[in-house]
Parts: sequence; C-alpha cells; structure tokens
Amino acid sequence: MHDTTKNKAIFFDRDGIINRRKIGGYITTTEEFVFIPDFFTVFAYAIHKNYIPIVITNQQGIGKGLMTIHDLRRIHTHMQQHIRLATGADFDDIRFCTSLAQDNDQRRKPNPGMITESIQQWNINPQQSWMIGDSQSDIIAAQAAGVRTIYIGNSQDLTITTADHIFATMSELNENLHRIIE
Repeated sequence: MHDTTKNKAIFFDRDGIINRRKIGGYITTTEEFVFIPDFFTVFAYAIHKNYIPIVITNQQGIGKGLMTIHDLRRIHTHMQQHIRLATGADFDDIRFCTSLAQDNDQRRKPNPGMITESIQQWNINPQQSWMIGDSQSDIIAAQAAGVRTIYIGNSQDLTITTADHIFATMSELNENLHRIIE
C-alpha cells in the first residue's frame, strides 16, 4: 500500500533530457540552452498527474571554472521562464552539484545526495517517484535513493543500464507516458 501522506516527484536530469546536450562541452549561456521539444509534453504530463517536478543536475563546468554560479542561475531563470510560457508551470526545485567527478561529493551523481535532500525537503515517497535521465549515473543515483527510473539513450547505450524503463528518445517516452507514469 502506498503512503498517501507523502508527495510524489519526477526528477529530471537537465542536459540531454530538458535541453540538448552540448557534445564535448558545457552549456554556459542561455543561447546554448536549446530545449528538447518533447520535454514539454513530459513535463506537462508530470504536472497533470500531480508530481513535483525537480531538476537534479551535475554542473562541473562551474568546478572547472568554465562558468559561474551566476551564469548557471541565468540559464535556469531562462529555462523556467520558457517552461512556464509553454506549460503554465515550472520546476519546484532545481538542485545542482558543481563538484568535479574526482571530488567524490555525496551530492554528485552517481551518488544520491541531491535526490535524498529533495526527498527529505519535499516529503517525497521515493517508491512513487521517478527519475528521467540519459546517463548511467542518473540511474545509479535514483536507484540508490529508492526512486524508479526511466533511461533515455541511443541504441548503443540501451544495454548498459538497469533502468526500470528504457527509451531511445524523449519522443518514444512521450508515446508511452500514460502506460508507465500513473
């Protein structure tokens, strides 16, 4: 039986799920932030089904000195404004970790710190929640926090993940949303 006194959430990785990933680099300006069109439908569905939408993103470009926290906040303000215009809602929370991969920060995916912080702050039932990500580190972090997982990736990556659901594209996830997210 589900605990109905707790909230449910959908955790979204950012680059590769909300916006197009910059191959070999980092999104450092609003001009480089290009939405994946099918994201809006997934986001609107999450809102319609009363999920709390939360971004969980590693942003080591800051740790590497390629951008500042101010740059990241400008990008996230831009993101939120466009999502609000497209769907009438926006993310309730955006969590990011600026640590470098070698820092072994418990907040940095594949560690579950950002997700577990959100679970505590928002009184979330992890078993009723989902993580949508495009990397194995997204899946590992979510599973460590007890959250169900959806992996979006190209056909070569589909065999490397233990996600609950695997789709090649956000468009394919859109076609199957109603079957897996209640």
